[in-house]
Amino acid sequence: MEDALRFVREYEIFIYIILGGTAAWYLRKFALAWRDLREAAFGLEREIAQARLNWSASVLFFLLILAVLEFALVFYIAPTIPGAVPLYTPTLDLLATPTITLDANTTPGASPPTPGATLSPENSNCIPEQIEITYPENGASVRGAIELKGSANIPNFGFYKYEAAPLSSPEAWLTIQAGNVIVEDDVLGPWDTARLTPGDYFLRLIVTDNAGQSWAPCVVQVRVEPPPEE
Repeated sequence: MEDALRFVREYEIFIYIILGGTAAWYLRKFALAWRDLREAAFGLEREIAQARLNWSASVLFFLLILAVLEFALVFYIAPTIPGAVPLYTPTLDLLATPTITLDANTTPGASPPTPGATLSPENSNCIPEQIEITYPENGASVRGAIELKGSANIPNFGFYKYEAAPLSSPEAWLTIQAGNVIVEDDVLGPWDTARLTPGDYFLRLIVTDNAGQSWAPCVVQVRVEPPPEE
């Protein structure tokens, strides 16, 4: 299913070109059949012209259904299927020599930040009223089923989705939910944390425009607490 959705998304333009070219061909055949039907003088001629007209109309209707189905798959169904919309990230150059900038205010012997430190809001790429998670806040603790709140409202809005990944495996993103309606400081969707192993997680909101370009995600760090004992 995911492979099929990726195919129709990646080759969307070519599919529309093929459908458009075929539709233009059969539209011409429809026009010719319509002309022959109007000019036919005998019953057999009219039957043949009518059959050609009906066949051309049927093909055009079928092509229209395929175009609508392609549009629905790309803009409505694919965003809700995890893995169907790949996120392209820069490739790291493993041979590049890292450049380290020393801070003049750094105290000698000071210990570096610990890996489990809370995510800095300046590095989370959140944009107020455009790409923003307002609940849970960065560093908050959550338990059980909650509702994510925030904003997904960019120019030429297409859709949004939010994902979670353990702090220990920041590349293992799992899509939780997606939506294709603009959200302005309101509920983005549900998140049932009871299914997760308690611990620290990254939570990110990705908003994509109608050209398929994803903006930098808004990322917050939360702690998932174990569900209350019954």
